[in-house]
Amino acid sequence: MIERIKVQDWTGKIIGFIELDTSTGNKQIKDFSGKIKGKYNAKLDITTDFYGRQIAKGDQLMMTLNM
Repeated sequence: MIERIKVQDWTGKIIGFIELDTSTGNKQIKDFSGKIKGKYNAKLDITTDFYGRQIAKGDQLMMTLNM
C-alpha cells in the first residue's frame, strides 16, 4: 500500500509529496508538479536522484527536493 505524505515549507505551502511503500519501506519524493526528484531504497539503504545516481547512504530524500 502506498501512503502519500505532503511536504510543506515554513509558511504551510505544499512544495512536494513523499510516497511511502509501506510493504517494502521504499520511498520516492515528488515536487509539487509531480516530477520525481529522488528515491530511497530501504533494502540497499541508499538514496538516488532523478537520474538513478547514488547521492547518499541512508534516507536523504528531502535533500533531493530542491535539486
